[in-house]
This record gives sequence, structure tokens and C-alpha cells, in this order.
Amino acid sequence: MKHLKSLFQEQYNPENFFLIAGPCVIEEEELLMTVAEKITGICKRLEIPYIFKASYRKANRTSVHSFTGIGDVEGLELLQKIGKTFNVPVTSDIHSAAEAAMAAAYVDVLQIPAFLCRQTDILLAAAETGKVVNVKKGQFLSGESMKFAVEKIKGAGNNNIMLTERGTTFGYQDLVVDYRNIPVMREFGHPVIMDCTHSLQQPNQTSGVTGGNPKMISTIAKAAIATGADGLFIETHPNPACAKSDGANMLHLDHLEELLEKLVEIRKVVK
Repeated sequence: MKHLKSLFQEQYNPENFFLIAGPCVIEEEELLMTVAEKITGICKRLEIPYIFKASYRKANRTSVHSFTGIGDVEGLELLQKIGKTFNVPVTSDIHSAAEAAMAAAYVDVLQIPAFLCRQTDILLAAAETGKVVNVKKGQFLSGESMKFAVEKIKGAGNNNIMLTERGTTFGYQDLVVDYRNIPVMREFGHPVIMDCTHSLQQPNQTSGVTGGNPKMISTIAKAAIATGADGLFIETHPNPACAKSDGANMLHLDHLEELLEKLVEIRKVVK
């Protein structure tokens, strides 16, 4: 996991978990700055290595009327600005092979959405940028099956890989987390992250807007640290009820610090 040290530089702390956090989608600059400033301050105090996350474009929305972004270049430029302003790595998801090189010019980590984790062309394109590639495990896959995604990326000459658990489809409108996937995927020799917010989604609602269960974020996060997760992924917003994407399963920004404090203590016990 040498790439973690390079990615986080002076923030690197092998004794602690790392955090990927931010709003689901880029709505406007003021929101990004507010969220990044607060989380950066919390993470510095708690010595948690931090990656800022926001999607420059949301391609996988339920309804055609849903907000998708402010524009690709505009969004990526804001992500780059966040990275430079707060001296933190940044990440965003890509949805096609053609996006990989474009996004790699602005971000430090390329995220592959769960629905696309088997798409060979996207995995190879992301790998060929040389950036760290974070692959979210599909809701339809076992942890063992993610070895094939790892093989594709490594076969393209990139060993800078992260894997993210984000729940498993349970019926039509719910997800469950199988925590066996965390140690299983860690055996591949790459950091494993628990997505504490998307794993609580309740998709396919008849309203056309994905639901969620944010009251369980703390439970999901605590169990992930206890079972050996290297990192946590938490989408957060100052006002989730007004968020333009995934508000139903995001953590209120005001609740993040208290949760992270508890998780740091759990990590100490586990270590």
C-alpha cells in the first residue's frame, strides 16, 4: 500500500483509517469550500488522512429530471481548486473510458462507480492514467469477484488500487452490508474502504428519487472499522434536505466530527 504514503504525503498516518468525504455532487463553489474547510480542520486535529470527494457529473440518476452537475470542466476546475487551497488529494467518479484522461488532469484518485466495476474499457483507461483507481464493488458482486477488477488494472501496469464495499442488493429497494467482504478484499493487497452512505441507499423508489437511512451511518462506520477497513467513504452536506443529489442518505456535516472522534477510538482498540 505504498501509494497511500505518496497520495497523502505529510498527512499519511498508517495507524489511523483515512477518510474520503464531501458532498455527493458539485452544486456550487461556496458549498465545496465550506465542506472542505470544515472537514480538513477536523481531520488535521484527529490525524485522519483526508481525500475530498464530489462528483463533477452524476450520470447514473434515476430520473431524467434529476440534477447532474454544473458542467464537466467547471466542476473539475473547482475540485482542483479545493485540492490546491486545502492541500488535500481530491477524487471524483468517471462514467466512461473517454472521461478518464480528462478527469485525471484535475483529480488525484479516479473512482469507478459500482455499476461499472466490470467495464473493462473504463478500468483500463483509468489504470493507464497512472492515477490511484478506487473501484466500488458492484451491488451484484461478491468480494471474491473483485479480484478480476484488480487483475485488469494491474495488467495495465497500475498497482495503485483501492476497493470500496458499498452494500449488496437486497430485494428491489434495499441494500445490506456483508462485512465478510472487507477482509476478503484486503487479501488482494490493496486498501479497502467502506462506503458508509451509499450502502444505506434505498434505490428504485417510485418517486424517482433514491431513498436512504442516514440514522445507520454511525453503525455502518463503526462495524467497518472493527472489521479492518482501511478507509471510510462518507458523503456529507450542511443541509442534506436541500442537497441536489443523494440527500436522503448523506450525513449532516454538523454530525461528522463527533462520529469521527468515536471511530478514532475504535481504531485504536482494533489496532
